Amino acid sequence: MTEEMQSILGNLQQELRRGAIVLCVLSLLDKPRYGYALLERLEKSGMSVEPGTLYPLLRRLEKQGLLKSEWETSGMRPRKYYVMSEGGREAYHLLYRDWTEMQSTINDMIQEGEPHEA
Repeated sequence: MTEEMQSILGNLQQELRRGAIVLCVLSLLDKPRYGYALLERLEKSGMSVEPGTLYPLLRRLEKQGLLKSEWETSGMRPRKYYVMSEGGREAYHLLYRDWTEMQSTINDMIQEGEPHEA
C-alpha cells in the first residue's frame, strides 16, 4: 500500500471512529468514572483513545449538558468523576437507536454488494 493510500485510509478510519467514540464514552458513564479509568476501559474493549482526544470530548459533552462532573478529593490525588446527566441518558438512548439502525442498514448494503478482492 502506498503512503498516500495509507494516509487516506487513516483519515477515513479516524472519521469512522469519531462518532463511535462518543457513543462508547456515553455507554460507560451510566455510573461515575474518572478520565483515566475511561481510557483504560476503552483500551480494554479495543477502542483505544488518546488522552488528548478523550479529555476535550469529556469537557465538550459536559458543556453540552450531557455529562455532570464532580471532584473527589478524599483520596491521595484529586479525581474528576463524570457521569451521564438525564439529558445525556436521553441522548445516549437516541444515539444508540440510530447506531443500531445504521449498523443494520450498512450490513445489509455490504451483503448486497459484490465480493471485493482484498
